[in-house]
Amino acid sequence: MLRVKNLTKVYDDGTVALKDVSFEVPAGEFLTIIGLSGSGKSTLLRCINRLIEPSDGEIWWNDTRLSHVTGEELRRARRKIGMIFQHFNLVDRSTVLTNVLSGRLGYVNPIASVFGRFPKNDIDQAYANLERVGIREKAQNRADELSGGQRQRVGIARALMQEPEMMLADEPVASLDPALAHSIMRYLQQINREDGITVLCSLHFLDLVQQYGTRAIALNEGRLVFDGAPREIDDQRFKDIYGQEAERIG
Repeated sequence: MLRVKNLTKVYDDGTVALKDVSFEVPAGEFLTIIGLSGSGKSTLLRCINRLIEPSDGEIWWNDTRLSHVTGEELRRARRKIGMIFQHFNLVDRSTVLTNVLSGRLGYVNPIASVFGRFPKNDIDQAYANLERVGIREKAQNRADELSGGQRQRVGIARALMQEPEMMLADEPVASLDPALAHSIMRYLQQINREDGITVLCSLHFLDLVQQYGTRAIALNEGRLVFDGAPREIDDQRFKDIYGQEAERIG
């Protein structure tokens, strides 16, 4: 169970990115987070795993107060929280296999990892995760040789290497065309359903939210303006989320 209580984030320049946001996410849920660019979606996800420090409020994951732990306790918690980024965050000049193995950095000896010395079990697991996302044959390719969709699948395989209990996906399909977007979303849905991993996924497009999410929350100017089933987002709620001038397509 993830519990976010009165979460607020104010950046140094005075920008209020999140204001008093509260919600809960039961284990195993596929939660979609929607809203316009600048609504606070990325800030919310990055506060959860402490890539960004909250200004106020609390974040609880089971019995751990994620918003306040430090040092080794924070490192242990992060091991079980996978992260998938909009722009992939791969090391372009490294092989696909090396990028995937970097998901084990929280578990292996840091000095050994610098020299690429990973246990055989980790290497076998990396190949298995690449097989799962359909690109095992790309293991020895450099990351910068891949298409955008393939690069995002590397990101998913890397996150799986952490053996996560929760996965945060920050606009994972924003850089992809619609066909590839659905492919990536299906992999996330499969991971959620088959592995029981809790998924929090920020998205722009309502059709993806309604097809893949079991629940949706919406942010507008840093405030929570909707929390419920995706099918409950009617025309008025759509305008509350995206603005009165927005037009719903489809």
